[in-house]
Amino acid sequence: MGKFVVKTVPTGFMFNLKATNGQVIATSEVYTTEAACLNGVESVKKNAPIANLEDQTAEETVAATNPKFELYTDKKGEFRFRLKARNGEIIAASEGYASKASCENGIQSVRDNAPDAPVEQL
Repeated sequence: MGKFVVKTVPTGFMFNLKATNGQVIATSEVYTTEAACLNGVESVKKNAPIANLEDQTAEETVAATNPKFELYTDKKGEFRFRLKARNGEIIAASEGYASKASCENGIQSVRDNAPDAPVEQL
């Protein structure tokens, strides 16, 4: 089972969602308070399993409604995703992946791990 790891950073609080193997599969923004960070964790838990997928790398992008995962390519040509809540706010983002399939696996891993993941605070 995966887990959320909440940690203090110089400018506030953030979380990583780790897969069962310990690999980070999604990262949050930096929140100013621990309570806001924990709300972000709850938002990922709630939204990840029901989020639509908007593939922005497809020849024709079909807009999806929030909550959604946006799959896109960055400036380096790597595949990434971000999870947006119902209000359109980005609540989690991925690292860069070399292949689209790996990125899609990352999205599925967030869907699978987030809902029941315990929260560990460092």
